[in-house]
Formats: sequence, C-alpha cells, structure tokens
Amino acid sequence: MSYVVAVRALCEFCAKQGDLDLRFTPSPTAQEGIAGHAVVTERRGPGYQKEVSLAGEYGPLLVRGRADGYDPARNEIEEIKTFRGDLDRMPANHRHLHWAQVRVYGHLLCAQLGLEQVSLALVYFDIGKQTETVLRETHSAAGLRAMFADQCERFVAWAAQELAHREARDAALGALRFPHPAFRPGQRDLAETIFRANSGARCVLAQAPTGIGKTIGTLFPALKAAPLHRLDKVFYLAAKTPGRKLALDAAEAIKRSAPGLPLRVLELVARDKACEHPDKACHGDSCALAKGFYDRLPAARSAACAAPLLDREGLRAVALAHQVCPYYLGSEMARWSDVVVGDYNYYFDIGAMLYALALANQWRVSVLVDEAHNMVSRARKMYSADLERGALRAARAVAPAHLKKALDKVGRNWPPSAGADYEVLGAPPEKLLDALQGASSAITDYLADNPGPMEADLQRFYFNALHFARLAETFAEHSMVDCTRDGAHASTLAIRNIVPAPFLKPRFALAHATALFSATLSPWNYYSDALGLPADTAWVDIDSPFVADQLSVHVVRDISTRFTHRARSVAPIAALIARQYAQAPGNYLAFFSSFDYLEQVAERVERDYPDIPVFRQPRRMLETERDAFLGRFTLDSRGVGFAVLGGAFGEGIDLPGARLIGAFIATLGLPQMNPVNEQIRQRMQATFGAGYDYTYLYPGMQKVVQAAGRVIRTEGDRGVVYLIDDRFAQPQVRELLPRWWHVEQAGMTGGQPISALTFW
Repeated sequence: MSYVVAVRALCEFCAKQGDLDLRFTPSPTAQEGIAGHAVVTERRGPGYQKEVSLAGEYGPLLVRGRADGYDPARNEIEEIKTFRGDLDRMPANHRHLHWAQVRVYGHLLCAQLGLEQVSLALVYFDIGKQTETVLRETHSAAGLRAMFADQCERFVAWAAQELAHREARDAALGALRFPHPAFRPGQRDLAETIFRANSGARCVLAQAPTGIGKTIGTLFPALKAAPLHRLDKVFYLAAKTPGRKLALDAAEAIKRSAPGLPLRVLELVARDKACEHPDKACHGDSCALAKGFYDRLPAARSAACAAPLLDREGLRAVALAHQVCPYYLGSEMARWSDVVVGDYNYYFDIGAMLYALALANQWRVSVLVDEAHNMVSRARKMYSADLERGALRAARAVAPAHLKKALDKVGRNWPPSAGADYEVLGAPPEKLLDALQGASSAITDYLADNPGPMEADLQRFYFNALHFARLAETFAEHSMVDCTRDGAHASTLAIRNIVPAPFLKPRFALAHATALFSATLSPWNYYSDALGLPADTAWVDIDSPFVADQLSVHVVRDISTRFTHRARSVAPIAALIARQYAQAPGNYLAFFSSFDYLEQVAERVERDYPDIPVFRQPRRMLETERDAFLGRFTLDSRGVGFAVLGGAFGEGIDLPGARLIGAFIATLGLPQMNPVNEQIRQRMQATFGAGYDYTYLYPGMQKVVQAAGRVIRTEGDRGVVYLIDDRFAQPQVRELLPRWWHVEQAGMTGGQPISALTFW
C-alpha cells in the first residue's frame, strides 16, 4: 500500500526548521497570486511548459505535485512565488522551504525525462513592481536524487506509522457498532441517509427534528463509511461552541464503545482563544512558544498523535509540555487527525484552512454541517467586508509618520460624503482599491521592521483593508457595494454578499460527500439556491419521534405584533402570559423581535402580575450572564425568561422536562425592512423569483421554529407554544411549521381555542 504525499507537504514536514515567524507575510491575494504566475509564465519562450505534473516513488511513498514551469530550451525548472514588500525581509526558513520544493521537483523531472542534470530557479515576483528576482542553482540528477532520498528517509518512518494507523483505524471502524443500545426513533433513518450519501458520493439536505440525536446520528455513519469508501477525514462543522462540544462528546462516546479504536479527534479553536500570549507577536524574538517552534514540532506532533482527545484543553496540554504554540500545533494536527471538529469558516471561508489542505493533499473528505439553517447568513458574512471612515481616521491617528501618507491617499479616494444617506454603487471604486493596496503594502513593510504588537486601531484597519481588497477581486452579481453615510464625516463602504453559492460550490464539489442537517431546512430550494448545492443533492425530511399530543401549539390571531401595532399589543400579550402561567405554573421563555419590545412586555407583566417571576436577557451578554440566565431554569423553579428571537436562547440550548414547559413567540422573526434588506430582496427576486420569501419570510420562520423547538426535547416532554400574530394563520406561513404539530387558532376573549386546524 502506497502512502501518497504532496511535494509541498513532504517539504513542510522535513524542511521547515527554526522559529515560527509571521513577520514576512506576503500580502498578494489569491487572485493576485494567480495573475502574478500568469505574468511570469507569459514572459517565457514559446516552448515553455506550465503546471508540469510530476510524481515519483520512494519505498512506500508516492510523491506527487505540479511544478510551476519548465523551459526545455534552458533545461530549467521554476518555482514561482509572489510577494509584496522587501524580499530581503523574508525569513531564512521560508527560503529554505522554497528551495526544498524546487529541488524535489528537479529530481522528479530528471527521473521522468532521464536528465543528467537540471537548472533550478526560484522566481520571486513582486506584485507591486511587476519585477522578478531569480535565484538559480544547477544540480546533477545524482545529487538531486540524494537530496530527495534524504527528505523521504526522514518522512518514511512517519509514513509507515501513518499507514499502520490508517489500517488499524479502518479495521476498527469496519467492526464498529452503534455506541448506544438502540437507535432513537428517527435516528436510524438519519444515520442511513448519511451512510447512503457517503456511499453514493452525494450531497444531502436532511431536515431532522430536535431530540433524535443528530450529532451521533451523523458522525457514526460517516465513520462507518470511511473504510468502505477510502475516506481520509471527517470534518464536523458547527455554527457555535455548543455544537462543537456535542460533536466532541459524540466522538468520545464512539471511542468508549470500542476500546482501542485508534481514532484521532481534533478540535480547532480560534486563534484569539488558543493564544497563550496575546500580548506577544508570532515570531521567536517576541514569543517563547514561537522560538524554535519547528525544531520542537516533531516531538509535539508525535505526542499529539498519541493523545486520547485533542480538544482545546488536550491540545494545550501537549503544546505547553513541548513549549510550542497551541494554535499552530492545532493547525499542524489537522493534517494527521481523522475527525476534525470546528466552525463553518474552517472549510467554507475565503481563506479556509481545511479546504486548502483537502485541495492541496487531494483528501477524500466527508463534511458534516450541523445546524445548517445558519449557513446562508454565516456564508454571507464570510464573503462580505466593510470599511469605516472613522476606522481610517483612528488608524491614521496612531500610525507612524511614514504611514500617514499612504493612509491619507485612502482618505482622498474615499467616495464623496455629499451623497444620499444610503447609496448602492456599481462596483468597488478602482482608485480606492489602488490606495488600499498601497496602504496595506506599506503596513506590511512596517510590520516586518517592527516585530512588536501593532496598535489595535491600525491592525483592525489593516486586516479589514486586506479582506475588502480580496473580495473586490471577485466582485460580481452575487454581491453588491454600498455606502452608508451618517452625517458629513461618518460613512461605511461595504461589499455585501447576497448569494454565497458561487463561493461555496467549489467547497461542495471537492468533498466526497456533504451532509447539511438541521431541524429547520424547509423549503429545500431556498437552501439549494442560496448555497449552490450540487444538482443531484438529495433532500430528506426525517419523521419526528414526537407526537402532536406532546405539544399544544396555539396561534393567537387577534394580536398583531407589527411595529405600528406594538403599543396596543403589550397588555394583551402580558395577559396571555399571565393566564397560561396561572393555568400551568412552571418555566417559560417569551421571545420578542427587539429588546425594546421585550422590555415593554416584561415591565407590564411585572407591574400587573407581580407574583410571576420575570428575568430578562441583557442587551450585551457575557458568557457568565448567559450561564446565569440558563441556570434559572431548573426542575423545581418557576418563572418567565424574556429573550430576543434569533439570539443566544433561540437555538442550541437544551432544557428538557420541567426545565422548560412553554414558549411565547411574539414575532414572525422577519428581518428588519431597511435599504440593505430591500436591495437583497430585489436581487433575490431578479435571481430566483422569490424576493420576499428568500429575504424575509423563510429566515424569519426559521427562527420561530428553532425557538419553539426548545420546548420538546425528549419523548417524555410535554409543553405549550403560543405563536402570537395573526400572520401565523396565513397558509404560506403554516406550510413552514413542522409536520407533526397540531395547531390551534386561539383568541384572547374567552381563553379557549376558537377552532382547530391540523395540517401536515
């Protein structure tokens, strides 16, 4: 059995040495890098060969990759690197890695063409100046073969270990049994759906109700499919921290059920949360954990592979034991782990690490996307960027004198402030983009010369400018550019993604199989259109394990929660809450469209019904406050918690049994009608013919169903939900409610349902 390794991966494993050093960070974007390569290769002669595929074997290793170019006339193979700034500032270990790569390509070329020697060229192309710096070596085939053998010898022991791990892992997964005595109702159907998706190399949208155990019901079948379909990795992607925790717990349950299962599980944590020394810069002169990082990495890597679980704390313990950075050890271990748990952005973002690794190493991956109803809004944010005029001024105020000129040029090319309060532009302003690139390059040079921490305002503007420029390169009909002005001197320029599909399609195409699952993925065409799912994507609606008798759902149709009617709705909603609480004292959640609305009703309940315990979600909630709020919901407590729909308590919380027996939802959750959303509506209408539904109705009802789903968490739960607004009785709204609900239309006059409607 061969162990396939990319040339870059081989060299990064063997040739990196010395300090972790991020001071020289070339700023060309991906598009600029592609364009830079094209400029260099177009300058070559007519016989020049681009993107030369090369491969060779050494023992169990199959080493393969693509050299950037080969000139037969000069017998010269080239490795092209684009950069901005001063090339002399590049750390020696970066240059060492680049030479290692081109030498491996040189050996593979000599072996493939039967050459006795070859010229090697490192071509550094300055994106700003459009100039080349070329470094050359000439080597004999024998010399390159010896270098290649030396590289491979250092890797082959690791490769043998990895092959043994893979064989043991696949054998154990082939014999794996479900870790619980039986599947929950609906859970087996979900698991079979995920297994079939992996068997058929398909994408699937799975709407599966809360409470059936979606996490283990998706992870288990993906692991069972791994040995059958030669899967290298399973990526479990979650929207929030609780989702990651559930995935890690599920992986632990699977490992406990099969003692000795050699399954490496890694949690990826954001850099700001993993960093041990946030006051220090990422290089050896500043941080002790960066000093000699690559020299200590082999031992840390081996220890991490043997760790029982590489969650945040487990990874930190290994890293500190070997005095390396926990965050960058985590990045390294993504290469060697079987299950990687992280946020959506690690695979779907514009600079996604897991996507880049899967692409470069040609991994076969199964991607599991938890709570996938969040994907549309999250993906839009990933591919959006904004720049504030105030942030530019703040950056200039703290910038060194020699950077002020570049920042001033950005200010001079800012869209004029004499326009309307809100304006949609045709495209990102070219002169502004040029100025941003100049300022970014100047700041990059400054960072190379000044390794200490950068002023926060300058750093914030720098990162935003880089992101804005990168998205400007891909600007098309999927996005829009607008300028929002607040007075003569305050304005925000934004690139807003509307349809993330063009960005996400390559991510879905790369994966062997992708499963997106949630309790609210209806209607399927909304997600398919917005996310760009493959044409053969399957959509399944898993039957609920719950029955209508468990949940009393009432539509209160004689109250309107529209903005213009809210003042009149406060007293009736307070009375409704009090009446239900008197009938069945216990724990309830009441959801509203805004904090102001929440406060008005909460104050009315406190004033008119002082015997009802009331507590509120604060406007800016710390994690400790979130925990304290949830801590009020105990098996013995009583009261009404007031929260904002779509906030921290509308999804992702688990309050089974008497901890929560009811919910009041006083809003359809529709996004605010404002100039930005109206532009989105118009674009959605033009693209898909469903502007209002795609912009307002579907996202709003998604929040409603998620919030209502907090009430029934297990097959033994009983509860009540009040949907407070006359629009909940409309047919197009009713169609978006779960099939298993039995919905009654209730009025406030007599306290009893006026009529009953059952629909599914």
